[in-house]
Amino acid sequence: MRMLITLIWSIILVGCSQIEEPKRQIAFTFDDGPRTSGPIFEGEDRTEALIRSLDKADIKSVWFFVTTNNIDRENNNGDARLKRYMEAGHQLANHSHSHMWFNKTDTDAYIADMDKARDLLANYGETRPYYRYPYLDEGRSVEKRDAMVAALAERGMFNGYVTVDTYDWHMDALLGEALKAGHDVNMDMLRETYVNSLVQSVEFYDNIAQEVLWRSPKHVLLLHENDLAAMFIGDLAQALRDKGWEIISPEEAFRDDIAKYVPKTLFLGQGRISAIADDKGMAREDLVHERENEDFLRAEFIEKGLLPQAEVKPEAEPSAETP
Repeated sequence: MRMLITLIWSIILVGCSQIEEPKRQIAFTFDDGPRTSGPIFEGEDRTEALIRSLDKADIKSVWFFVTTNNIDRENNNGDARLKRYMEAGHQLANHSHSHMWFNKTDTDAYIADMDKARDLLANYGETRPYYRYPYLDEGRSVEKRDAMVAALAERGMFNGYVTVDTYDWHMDALLGEALKAGHDVNMDMLRETYVNSLVQSVEFYDNIAQEVLWRSPKHVLLLHENDLAAMFIGDLAQALRDKGWEIISPEEAFRDDIAKYVPKTLFLGQGRISAIADDKGMAREDLVHERENEDFLRAEFIEKGLLPQAEVKPEAEPSAETP
């Protein structure tokens, strides 16, 4: 009998050891397109580079949350670029017309701006009925928040929330600052810094999710249509896959149960995971990653030689009249 019990337990343990943990999953989304020229690429060149990088990385579907005011900017060729993204198998969604900050804007004007973007995006056929708030600002009062929730529902639209917030836009700006200053930027170090920064952000928000949800949801990563993404998105994808992540489509990611969650908090600017954690009583200072800080990123760029050291002016010699 004892031998039989031992045999059964052995079979159970062997079976359990062969059960693979579910892969953590994440979707890539890009805000603000079609952006104008950046520190490395002209707008059209960036679009082509980004499409090539996504294709090479075997990322079949990403969403571009479009700021429609960018489409007709001078020498931007925005219309053709959006069509190229769609031809490549990617999707467009609404990121407002003028990129207004909701907290600083009249609610009716804000909704009208969203509608203008929706009307312009209708020219591109079947776009995704999702709206992403500029600056992730969903309203800092109950009245403003609820007015937009109602406006989206009336239009059959959904919140294009994120679960992983990043400051990739500031890293792109720091690159521009370095190049403008004539600094010799080590591209290998820049790649490493970009990838490591975003991977750390992904792991940070996933750790919070597992603490408050007891699982890893289907994540939505906030990126921007910028030069760093065009150059290094494949390296980011590989780094995440090496850590066991599976890259999925935003369509699939937005089917996660957290899409149905209606946060009670007004602490909404860090994304859906931080909002859920705030509702559950986690301290807010633990819900913002250190890399969402401009001073932190600047200091890191200087430390890694990606920005020139700030010049320190010598102290003035004391005058004879100084006591």
